[in-house]
Amino acid sequence: MNPAPPSTRQLIDEFLACRRIAVVGVSRNPRDYSTLLFREFVKLGYDAVPVNPHAPELERRACFPRVQDIQPPVEAALLLTTPEATAQVIDGCAQAGVRLIWMRRAADAGVMEFCAVRRLRVIAGHCPFMFLRGAAWFHRLHGWVLKRAGAYPK
Repeated sequence: MNPAPPSTRQLIDEFLACRRIAVVGVSRNPRDYSTLLFREFVKLGYDAVPVNPHAPELERRACFPRVQDIQPPVEAALLLTTPEATAQVIDGCAQAGVRLIWMRRAADAGVMEFCAVRRLRVIAGHCPFMFLRGAAWFHRLHGWVLKRAGAYPK
């Protein structure tokens, strides 16, 4: 089976149109990238649900150990997980009925094939900050550089 097609801007926009998302791998460190990104989604009005098996609460929100434990369910999942945890998290997303996944990292060929077999739609890579409205100038600059290099999703 062929891996999922490259990420498209249409798929990114569809993900960002979801209002209830799981953010998997949010760190307990308040200065970590994952925590900053989680806060940005919350600031923009998303019903962002933190997922971390080692924390009962993060950023004053109930935290869940697994995506399939979230009630009510989420529409999509943003994975900020380590490569070692990604396949298990994707399987949990599939079990929970989450079919739209954004993998910030750990999107190797094996993981992409795993997703394709389960008919999951995947955004592979790309920093979500680049696509969030009102993002800081350096995130917009990152997007501009990728556009110039031909690496920005079409």
